[in-house]
Amino acid sequence: MLTIHAPGVGEAVLVEGDRVAAIGPYEELASAYPAARVRRWPGALGPGLVNPYGPELLERAYHPDPREADALGTEPILDPSFPVDDARRGGSARRGVQRLLAHGVVAVAGELRSRPVLEAARRSGLTVLPRAALPAAPPSLTAGTPLPPLRVGDPARFAVFDGGVCVATVVAGRLVYRAR
Repeated sequence: MLTIHAPGVGEAVLVEGDRVAAIGPYEELASAYPAARVRRWPGALGPGLVNPYGPELLERAYHPDPREADALGTEPILDPSFPVDDARRGGSARRGVQRLLAHGVVAVAGELRSRPVLEAARRSGLTVLPRAALPAAPPSLTAGTPLPPLRVGDPARFAVFDGGVCVATVVAGRLVYRAR
């Protein structure tokens, strides 16, 4: 399926399957591909972010279930002594991945070893990259550096930001996060 992602600022991106098929002004892409589905976004579209804290945020942190918010809050629990079994680890990893996607993250750096965490990353399409060194700052969902600029033929993994807030994240050509 062809999809044109048309941001309010900058060039539009045509996605075919899991790849970037074309980049250019929306009017040109819409004229050349009239059957393509169109998604319009406020803000600017750019490469997705790489969060350097993959293991810290997905394996060592616990992301509370919304039903636990009254007792545990809504922010990740970074305390290594917090008890988490494999069943809770899987749910936590899925929630952690969703929170990362909501910040425009399409890849994490660092080796992931936990089976539930690897499965959550795989299912979402989140890319796991090697990490040269652990950053000095504490782990944060909002940490991230952009991937290289999008090019035709590259994997379709990008994010749309409006006023510094992520409004959409696309991974492997799939819309995996959309702000409400």
